[in-house]
Amino acid sequence: MPTWTALTTVNGQDDAEALGAAMENLVPEPTGVGVFEVEDDSGIWEVGGYFVEEPDAAGLALLASMHGAKDFSVSELPEVDWVAHVKRELAPVEAGRFFVYGSHDAASLPEDKIGLLIDAAMAFGTGHHGTTLGCLRALDHLAQDGFVGENVADIGCGTAVLAMAAAKIWPNPVIASDIDEVAVDVARANVAANALENRVLCVEAAGFGAEEIAAKAPFDLVFANILKGPLIGLAPEMGRNIGKDGYAILSGILNPQAEDVLESYTQNGFKLTQREEIGDWTTLILRKK
Repeated sequence: MPTWTALTTVNGQDDAEALGAAMENLVPEPTGVGVFEVEDDSGIWEVGGYFVEEPDAAGLALLASMHGAKDFSVSELPEVDWVAHVKRELAPVEAGRFFVYGSHDAASLPEDKIGLLIDAAMAFGTGHHGTTLGCLRALDHLAQDGFVGENVADIGCGTAVLAMAAAKIWPNPVIASDIDEVAVDVARANVAANALENRVLCVEAAGFGAEEIAAKAPFDLVFANILKGPLIGLAPEMGRNIGKDGYAILSGILNPQAEDVLESYTQNGFKLTQREEIGDWTTLILRKK
């Protein structure tokens, strides 16, 4: 069955959310509407809808005009088996000692690498993105320097690939949290696929806001691969929940945003020990002073 997308941009969150809500009343109605902030600090928001019938061009034009948005760009999408497509496109990724792969590539796991199985159907946080790759490299760097994580948390875990990587190289259990219920379900499925059910605990929480996390603090290593805004907002909690000489590995940071993130963590007791740029993205290793 063919599908259509209708996409536009608008300045400001309020106008974007109002436009997204108004799109729900279109006929034919969209099967889904998304409202997202463009990750460049421009204040521009993207609003889009998916349709199983060709959308009403006049209705879209009227909504764009009413909410100060640009004209909608409407596209018909071809029918694609996306899981099969992802399996073809997502080649295994090496990050230091780690090897991230899908089940379709299980035979390619090198004997001298630590395998992390993330299937194509659950492909947000597979190691292909510069943020996840940077975090895995940062973890490998700390381990090469002799650091052993005895109490590790992965905040905003997505697929839980970072939590699983830590659990595979160090003996103590790791806790992984995400604010999104679906992400937590995906994380648990990945943990089970990697036979780590007794090694990685997945919980739904915003930041450090779960009893299971509070009970384990302070941590000696915390991953947070999220975005600039949430990372800055999380800085005081990081300062309270990471012990002396503990580490934070941060990513989800566009290169021009790194100084702002670093400044907020410096103010909360951290010192930069390593910084790596992969494409447009920066990963930071910070140590609690």
